Amino acid sequence: MRLDRLCVNLVYLIGLLASASVLAEIPPPPSFAAKSYLLTDFHTGKELAGYAPDQRLAPASLTKIMAVYVVLHELAQGKLKLDDLVTISEKAWRAEGSRTFVEVNNRVPVEVLLKGVIVQSGNDATIALAEHVAGDERTFAELMNQHARRLGMTNTHFTNSTGLPDPDHYTSARDLNILTQALIRDFPQYYPWFKLKEFSYNNIIQHNRNLLLWRDPSVDGVKTGHTEEAGYCLVASAEREGMRLIATVMGTPSEKARAEAVQALLGYGFRFFITQKLRDAGKLTEARVYKGEENHLDLGVTSAIYATVPRGEEKTLSTVLEAPSKIIAPVQKGQVLGRLKVQLSEQTVAEYPLVALQEVKEAGFLGRWIDEGLLKFQQWWRHE
Repeated sequence: MRLDRLCVNLVYLIGLLASASVLAEIPPPPSFAAKSYLLTDFHTGKELAGYAPDQRLAPASLTKIMAVYVVLHELAQGKLKLDDLVTISEKAWRAEGSRTFVEVNNRVPVEVLLKGVIVQSGNDATIALAEHVAGDERTFAELMNQHARRLGMTNTHFTNSTGLPDPDHYTSARDLNILTQALIRDFPQYYPWFKLKEFSYNNIIQHNRNLLLWRDPSVDGVKTGHTEEAGYCLVASAEREGMRLIATVMGTPSEKARAEAVQALLGYGFRFFITQKLRDAGKLTEARVYKGEENHLDLGVTSAIYATVPRGEEKTLSTVLEAPSKIIAPVQKGQVLGRLKVQLSEQTVAEYPLVALQEVKEAGFLGRWIDEGLLKFQQWWRHE
C-alpha cells in the first residue's frame, strides 16, 4: 500500500515538473509581413520579440513622435507655453500630405497645433511648430537629432520634422521604442493626447488613423506613418494590469496589416510575459558612516525596480542587496556605494546601483579622531 502511494506521488511530482517545464517554454512570436518590428516592455526595456530591429528605415510620419517630444521638452523647460500663438507661415500652409488645415498668417495656439500633429498627423501643424521653436525646419531637425543622440538612438538621423522622404532621413524600430519609452516616461501629463480618436479644427473633423484605439481599450497611442518608400508603419503602446508594452512595426503592406501585426505582438507579449515591480524607489537599507557629521546613511534606488520574465516564473524572482559594511565620509548624494541584484531562480539577471540618498559631510577633527580609533580597534579585534 505504501509502495503504491509512493508511486502515485512520484508520478504526480513528475507531472508537476513536466507542466512547469511546459509553462516556461515560450513559443516563437507571430509571423507577418514587415521590414522590421520590435516588442519591448516599457518599465524594463526588455525585448520580447523582434525582427531586424536595428535596420535603418524610412519612418514616414513616425518622425512626428520626435517632433512632438521636442516641443514637449520645450514646454517642460519653460521656453514655450500651450497658449502661445504660432503664426502660420506660407511654407507650413503649403505643406503636402496630411493636414490640420491651418490658414496662412493665422495665429494658432501651440496646444491646437500639437493635437493636430498627434491626432491628424498634420504636416502643416508640424512645420508651424518647428518654425516657431527653432526658426526654421532645418534647425528644428538638428534639435531632433540632438535629442536622439541624448536618448541613445544610434540608428537615427532626421532632416525634416514631418517624415517626408529623404535619403538621409531614417530611424529604426529599436530607436522608435526608445523614443516612445522616453515620451511616456518624461511627459505623462501630455501622453493621454495620443489616445484621442478625433480632433476638429477649422470646422473639419478628422479621425486618428491608429485603428487599435477602436479595437483594443488597453491601447492608448501612439502614431501611424505611411509613404510609398516606408510602407505602412505603426508604433503602439498598451497597458494591462500595470504592465505596459511598446510595439513598433515598419514596412507592412497595408493599413489593416500594420494594425493586425501590432495587435498580434501586443497579445503575444501580454500572454506569455509578465512584468513585476520588485522594489519601490527610495530607501532600501542603511550603512554605518565613519568620520562624518552623521553616523548612518540611507542607501536605496532612485527609481522603482521592475523585472520582465516568462509567465509562471515570476514566483522565483528575488532581490539581493550588496552594501558596504562601513563607509568613510565625505559622501555625495547619489554616490554609488553598492548594488541591487535581481535574481531569477537564484541566477542574476540584472543589476542596479545602490546609491547614497543624502549627503554626509566630513566631521571635524575630534569626530574624525574618535572614528579613526574605532576603526583601528575593530581591525585589531578581528585579528585577535
